[in-house]
Amino acid sequence: MCYSYKISLGKKQLEMAFAAILDSDEDIFNGAVSGFTHPRMPIIRNENPKEIELSTWGLIPNFIKDDRNDFWKKTNTLNAKIETLKEKPSYRQSAENRCLVLATEFFEWKHIGKEKYKHRIWTKDEKPFAFAGIYQDDSFTILTTEANELMADIHNSKKRMPVVLRKEEEELWLSGEPLENYHNRKEVELLAQPLDDMPMELF
Repeated sequence: MCYSYKISLGKKQLEMAFAAILDSDEDIFNGAVSGFTHPRMPIIRNENPKEIELSTWGLIPNFIKDDRNDFWKKTNTLNAKIETLKEKPSYRQSAENRCLVLATEFFEWKHIGKEKYKHRIWTKDEKPFAFAGIYQDDSFTILTTEANELMADIHNSKKRMPVVLRKEEEELWLSGEPLENYHNRKEVELLAQPLDDMPMELF
């Protein structure tokens, strides 16, 4: 799963990293965010790959006519399983609305007994990266898949992870490559650091 991530880049750095223009002066670089606050975050849509737009985290399906806050209270659409994307009513109509969700790191919790230990996770090359996402109007969700070895050890309760794209996959994702090509993230090289004090025998 992925309910918290961070983008620690200024506007110009973000534009250079993803070769796209951000047409906004809105302050979006405030450090780590929680999806449960439904922040507006930078994404790149397949319909306009040279523009970075701000979109609300928590996809609102196009059949929802109620107040979005009421919808979010009932339904968690911060993440969507890539394996069942086209089966779920909340996502199947948006499955071809591909986007890149821009990030520099994300956070996950490891469960040991009754305790949870927060970890910071980033790519081995220490460069900005993108999660695979889908969008509907001005909202988006981050796709998840089965955890690779590192993430299975950290996210040991669910053994899921966000679909982190390698740089060469970003354009392919936006172009509509089959979802099945992104089920396996074994080749994505990640690093992790515990942010909470953990039992010494784990090191």
